[in-house]
Amino acid sequence: MAVVEMGKLNLVAMSYEKDKVLNALSRSGATEIKLHTQTEYAAPITADCESLREYLSGLEDVLSKITEGAKKYISQNKLKIDLEKEGFDVTYSEFMGARDFKAEADETVEVVNRLLAEQKKCSAELAKVKRTLGEAEIYASVKQPLKIENTSHARFRLGTIPAAAKKNFAQAMEELPLASYSFLSGSAESELIMVAAHKAETEKTDALLQSIGFTKCPFDDGRTGEEIYNSLKSREEELEKELREKYNLYAFKDRIRNLRIYCDYVAFELEKAELSEMMLATETTFLLEAYVPVEAQERVRQELTEVSPAIYFEFSKPSEDEMPPTLLKNNVIVKNFEAVTNMYSPPNSREFDPNAVMGFFYSIFLGFIMGDMGYGLLMFLGGGFLWLKNKRRDTTLGRLGGVFAIGGILAIIWGFLFNSLFGYGPLPFKVMPDLRGPNMSWSLSGINVPALLIISMIIGVTQLFAGYVCKAVQCWRRGKILDGIFDGIVWAVFSLGALLAIIGFVEDFHVSVLAMVGGIIAGASLVVAMLTAGRHEKFFGKFTKGFGAAYGVINYASDVLSYARLYGLMLAGAVIAEIITDNCILLIGGGNVGFIILGVIIMVIGHLFNLAIGLLGAYIHDARLQYVEFYGRFYEGEGSLFTPLGSQHKHVYVLNN
Repeated sequence: MAVVEMGKLNLVAMSYEKDKVLNALSRSGATEIKLHTQTEYAAPITADCESLREYLSGLEDVLSKITEGAKKYISQNKLKIDLEKEGFDVTYSEFMGARDFKAEADETVEVVNRLLAEQKKCSAELAKVKRTLGEAEIYASVKQPLKIENTSHARFRLGTIPAAAKKNFAQAMEELPLASYSFLSGSAESELIMVAAHKAETEKTDALLQSIGFTKCPFDDGRTGEEIYNSLKSREEELEKELREKYNLYAFKDRIRNLRIYCDYVAFELEKAELSEMMLATETTFLLEAYVPVEAQERVRQELTEVSPAIYFEFSKPSEDEMPPTLLKNNVIVKNFEAVTNMYSPPNSREFDPNAVMGFFYSIFLGFIMGDMGYGLLMFLGGGFLWLKNKRRDTTLGRLGGVFAIGGILAIIWGFLFNSLFGYGPLPFKVMPDLRGPNMSWSLSGINVPALLIISMIIGVTQLFAGYVCKAVQCWRRGKILDGIFDGIVWAVFSLGALLAIIGFVEDFHVSVLAMVGGIIAGASLVVAMLTAGRHEKFFGKFTKGFGAAYGVINYASDVLSYARLYGLMLAGAVIAEIITDNCILLIGGGNVGFIILGVIIMVIGHLFNLAIGLLGAYIHDARLQYVEFYGRFYEGEGSLFTPLGSQHKHVYVLNN
């Protein structure tokens, strides 16, 4: 469990072999290209990355459209067909052979984009037909031509008025003796009317119609209302059929697999083009620098040797002023906790990996906060499912699932000690003190304090002790022996003294002698810390640093109090669980079938909600304790994770064999 030692690759090869070299480095899975140091005899390489980005964007867009269209068609037609999911395996040779998919991919893009353009026009026409059809619906019952010619003495108006204006319109028309009207058909919103008026009454009639919201008939091509409506309805059906059949992207479903592989291949080509800008070139050669794990250098050597004999390369150690990327090598359990650390900041390559120690405490805290056998079992099952589902791709979600699964095991253990199963005590005994009631407190120097609060403080001091030991290890790895002793071990001893003192002050433990022993140890170590804090400073600085060390005890006490959040979160979740279970048992125990069903439903929903809220709080506050209280003692961070060339793919999982 450590940060893998990183070496440096320097390479010079012929320019025409650059692509082969990069492919070989990609196949090794162990090379991260870095910005080459500037030299007088070589210039940076330029690459046309923008064209590749646009090309890839077009491919991804078409792939997305085909996938969505195929899924929609399968769903609408209830077909028992499963499209191949993202993340399928391809061999390295199959992946590199994806260059042969270019013709098919380009044809697919062209055809699909053309179909989508035609589909857009068809959809626009269909929308227009539907709007017109809505206007024509009220005229559908008219079996006479809608185009009506005026006579020399009469004027005719055909159209619609709002249904709400029907009564007012009829009353107003009574005042026009030389005009008449007829309601032809109607709906909840509109009334179809025909108005005939003597030419002398035309202005008054038009003014009246305008005042009540009259809309003139938009159809005047000589056909009947029925013919117009039927024609539009027929056109609507034709367009809908055309959209269903002609523009159905389900027909391209068999091209999805190759298109996904090709998209990732083009993305790989784009990555190489972008990385080319980090290299240098002469008239005939190119120069490359990269980071390679020391343990993988032989593999990289073999891959390069197979490319061409006309390649010069060597491995060396990074200089002191360089900060290589970080590659962690942990077992299957500790690896999950890398996700927690990386969300804060990955460790840099020149410090030791803290995930094993942090993961141990993180799991204990997570289990303590949840503190229930039932919740722990659900965490183990749910987290384990996520971990197994994402194990192959090693995703952040999968790692967090592993964290919750491990925390679930600890929650089961703590729940056993607390005698809690979904807030109910099924065991005839209890190892830990009560959360509430007469047995919940311990006497701390004569003051009754919740026992679990004291336990939280003891756990916190223990982690601070571990943090200072990690500080010492960090210094010793760099050859700073005295710094490790005075900045790490001395404060670790102080923490040990504080821990013994706390235990001694708890009267229920009956080991009061530890209070004196712990006080002496803490006091002596504090004096040593004050005397050595300014060892690197000049005369006046030695005194100020010493007083600063003494003042640091206040910050230390504040950090210890931060661990009280473990007790607060645990108490809140436990009380809610107990309330849910007690009340649901009352409902279920009543014997009424309806109450039994209601009790079961409330219990399931209530505990799931409490678990979700509890996990959210536990995850955040547990992480805070690691980031601030624990990592604050020794952790530097600010590292960048090792990302080998060609290791990032969106759609496929490339097997390097």
